[in-house]
Amino acid sequence: MQKYKHLSLEERKAIEYGVGQRLSFKRIAKSISRSATTITREVHKNSCAKQSGAFGSPFNNCANRFGCTVQSLCSKPDCRRKKCAGCKLCSSLCPDYSRQSCHLLNEPPYCCNGCRQRHKCTLEKFIYSAKIADVIYRDTLVASRNGIHLSLDELARLDAIISPLIKQGQSPYVIWENHKDELMLDSKTIYKYIKSGLFSVSPLDLQRMVKMRPRKKKKSIKVEPACRVGRTYRDFLSFVEENPDTPIVQMDTLAGKIGATEPVLLTIHFVQSELMIAFLRKNNTAKSVLDVFDHLYALLGPKVFRNLFPVILTDNGSEFSNPSALEFDSSGQRRTSIFYCDPNSSWQKGSCETNHSLLRLVIPKGTSFSPFAQHDFDLLLCHVNSYARKKLNGKTPIDTFSYLYEEPWILDKVNIKLIKPNAVVLKPSLLKR
Repeated sequence: MQKYKHLSLEERKAIEYGVGQRLSFKRIAKSISRSATTITREVHKNSCAKQSGAFGSPFNNCANRFGCTVQSLCSKPDCRRKKCAGCKLCSSLCPDYSRQSCHLLNEPPYCCNGCRQRHKCTLEKFIYSAKIADVIYRDTLVASRNGIHLSLDELARLDAIISPLIKQGQSPYVIWENHKDELMLDSKTIYKYIKSGLFSVSPLDLQRMVKMRPRKKKKSIKVEPACRVGRTYRDFLSFVEENPDTPIVQMDTLAGKIGATEPVLLTIHFVQSELMIAFLRKNNTAKSVLDVFDHLYALLGPKVFRNLFPVILTDNGSEFSNPSALEFDSSGQRRTSIFYCDPNSSWQKGSCETNHSLLRLVIPKGTSFSPFAQHDFDLLLCHVNSYARKKLNGKTPIDTFSYLYEEPWILDKVNIKLIKPNAVVLKPSLLKR
């Protein structure tokens, strides 16, 4: 019988059964007529990490969790936990946190399937599931044929060569002709990367580009081709099921007048409190989103940022296609977890979309954001967040957020202030110039 190059779902089910029965990779490989090396690679590559606890104990992978006496890290007066070691927030808030991994994961089967200690382990687990592994494989297969295959360092290197010369008035062709050995890409690719917003220059910096008639819009390029692998809506639901008390944040782009050079808003919506903040960006690129994240991370500090943004759900726009840079800070420490809605399923982050309807009362669709500055949108969000909601039992998002976090300086940092009920305006006259 002829064997295909890639594993089938049936073969993956055989692997899942085998590792669950603690069979050796050699024996599993023999049962499906594959090599043991193939089984090893499959389990290594497609096992999913799960931050789940044990019966009666939440997830906690701190090496100091036994005998720890630390209390009141979250400063919540209604917290029922006597010790912080019994709370999943311990790792993100405690300065003495030290990550511990299970030593058994360093030897076959390299996953927790069939482990006899799994029922009482509170460390991070790696589970091999045939169905999930097959989905990851198919997503990777599609992603490998899309996007750009450049690392962030390589992109920065190219930008340092190309952008200064573009600003001097040189064309991509001339730059390519004079720097072939350094760039290692052709002039058409340079044009494509500039149009996709991957460099610090925009199409308006090209002297002839502004004179050309607009062509049919092409599919946007994703910075990280496999960005959805392990971050799908299904993965998001699994994460929420394992961490039911984790506050969810939804993120989106709100456009005014449609156009490649038109400014846009990055909206960040806290689902629990219905509070929304927004940041004006000159163009809709992945770098502009990363700049906002770095700004908030420096403004709020690592501890508060991780507490506010433990998990973020967003859509599939190319501006959000660099999740690794958003999830980790410059030192490699995780600061959030990014997940994506299914394609054409904006209802999956319906809370954010509903809040956008309030913004549209002031800035209708088709209104260019060019005449406005960040302080205009700060004012708009003050009014929107001071608007009482039936969902919040007549409370405002600002009141609810302040109750949940009890740190009023956070709202001051993002320029959100409470407006008196009779002074709230949700009409275009609010930002009338």
